[in-house]
Amino acid sequence: MGEAAGVQGDAATCHSGDVGEGRVGKTTIVANIGMCLARLEFKVVAIDCDVGLRNLDLLLGMEARVFHTVQDVLAGEARLDQALVRDKRVPNFELLCISKPRSKIDLNFSGKSLILLVEALREREEGCPDFILLDCPAGIEAGFITAITPANEAIIVTTPDVTCLRDADRVAGLLECDGITNVSLLVNRVQADLIKQGQMMSVGDVREMLGLPLLGVIPEDTATIGASNQGMPLVLKKPPTMAGLAMEAAAWRLAQGEQMDVVVLPEEKKGFLAF
Repeated sequence: MGEAAGVQGDAATCHSGDVGEGRVGKTTIVANIGMCLARLEFKVVAIDCDVGLRNLDLLLGMEARVFHTVQDVLAGEARLDQALVRDKRVPNFELLCISKPRSKIDLNFSGKSLILLVEALREREEGCPDFILLDCPAGIEAGFITAITPANEAIIVTTPDVTCLRDADRVAGLLECDGITNVSLLVNRVQADLIKQGQMMSVGDVREMLGLPLLGVIPEDTATIGASNQGMPLVLKKPPTMAGLAMEAAAWRLAQGEQMDVVVLPEEKKGFLAF
């Protein structure tokens, strides 16, 4: 993953810590952080690597503009620039989908294919992307292994509940076995009032349990559902929401290669609660 003061165009993986159905918000995080980075003048390419359950285009409101996919490029039926879909709102952001809905993936598609794709993106005439974000499928099956192949950094997205944390720990171990040691943590859907009541684990406990540097903490926000249904990334909504601002802060840390040390979330009707 490209940094403001580092190597540009490196590939990174954004992966859910929830093995199975997902639902921790990893695709939402990819869409919003990618859009934030593009607004910071970075060139961003987001790749939806979830072959069976493609959703990134829907969250971005770009589903009607996806005519070609990576499968078409590999089959020689389209050029790479035809498969890339540029966002009209933030031109620095481009989307690339592996396959079309309800289509069968080529059995020859593998991690090596994804490596070649990333290399082709780096060698484009338009210039090397600053960030290549790979939205991994949930689980630790073949799709996950394929998606992490070209990555040298990873973001594990999880929620503060014990089942997701166990899965996140498992994913972190698999990433390390694959040689990806630069792994950071993003805790999503945090509710300060539940933490105060002892019904939800604190972010400090989550970080201590997983032993990973903290990239960001995203509070639960009902506006997320409406934004997703409208195909409008939360960070583009006006006025800004708490979750949108938290995602912007996480994107800034990612660009600067920093981590989060102090966790502060709003508590309803009582100002701010630090934990």
